[in-house]
Amino acid sequence: MKGVKLADVLKKYTMVIALVLVVILFYITTQGRILYPQNINNLISQNAYVFVLAAGMLLCILTGGNIDLACGSIVCFVGGVGAVIMERDINVWVAVIIMLVCGALIGAWQGFWIAYIKVPPFIATLAGMFAFRGLSNVILQGYTVGIRNVTFLNVFGGGADCYIPDFFGGAALNMTCMITGVVIAAVYAGVVIFNRINAGKNGYEVEPAGSAITKTAVICAVVVWLFYMLANYKGIPTSLIWIAIVLMAYSYITTKTTMGRYLYAVGGNEKATRLSGVDSRKVYFFAYLNMGLMAGLGGILTVARATQAQPTFGNGYEMDAIAACFIGGASAYGGEGGVFGVIIGAVLMGIINQGMSIMGIDANYQKAVKGLVLLVAIIFDVMSNKKKK
Repeated sequence: MKGVKLADVLKKYTMVIALVLVVILFYITTQGRILYPQNINNLISQNAYVFVLAAGMLLCILTGGNIDLACGSIVCFVGGVGAVIMERDINVWVAVIIMLVCGALIGAWQGFWIAYIKVPPFIATLAGMFAFRGLSNVILQGYTVGIRNVTFLNVFGGGADCYIPDFFGGAALNMTCMITGVVIAAVYAGVVIFNRINAGKNGYEVEPAGSAITKTAVICAVVVWLFYMLANYKGIPTSLIWIAIVLMAYSYITTKTTMGRYLYAVGGNEKATRLSGVDSRKVYFFAYLNMGLMAGLGGILTVARATQAQPTFGNGYEMDAIAACFIGGASAYGGEGGVFGVIIGAVLMGIINQGMSIMGIDANYQKAVKGLVLLVAIIFDVMSNKKKK
């Protein structure tokens, strides 16, 4: 019985274990540089778009393993639109709203063809990938457009002051960052305890106490350690705030809302879901609308980080988002996956990228390694589904 339980734990936390092993590997091969405070900060800031796009991509994948190949091109297009608008001295917040609306409208456009006209998602988004890549060049006229608005750069992670100020005036250690980490860990532990007590009162089955305590303690320790490392650099980057907002929002959508249940239901058995009275067309439309919105935010974070917009931005972003979802446990058949897995997948991809960069490994080999990691994740998913059947 103990062997069965161990096997279940290993299966459930395969990617977490893989992440730990990869961190240990790069810690050894980079002489510990991978975990320097500045490198951890860079890991968050450079991969902000992956977390954001992967959250939107998760909804598409849940509907049946569908993907959005256009999101990288939409990132470039929205970023170009924003840069051109701000160059004309239009109010920064008006520009941000236009960029988000632009992304959402593109998502709705693609969602319409997929949900109501029944164009296969692969074809519809492949067309979008080419179309919006071309329109990006049209908007930018093939040139790089710089962004000078200090407010935009600081708020979205590209300015000199794109960190939360230290309100407590710490010298070597950013106390605001440190206190925030402790508070987040304490709140998380409190929520876990409250949910456990509430579930027990209502007669629901709860996780064994030992397992729950261990998991909560590990997560809290990781959170406090992460904020301690950030506190040793410049504090909390604003890009982390946007990542947290997106991940919390999508965690709520997928676990606490009716639409979230519909997403899993459509991916699990679309025909049965339709027969139960759910309009699957609205579910598909919702998924791709959200993907467009997240591509809009990804465009904002990308051009802010680079302080400019270029016609080449967004190349391969869709693959990073797809890989983060599948590596994080989303099923290629749909109906399975969650935001926690997206976090693990995105962090794993970021660690691999940064670790190999620190080691000076050629970018082409980095792509090869990422491809192999994705293939292994898909093979694991396929084999798991075969065993279930």
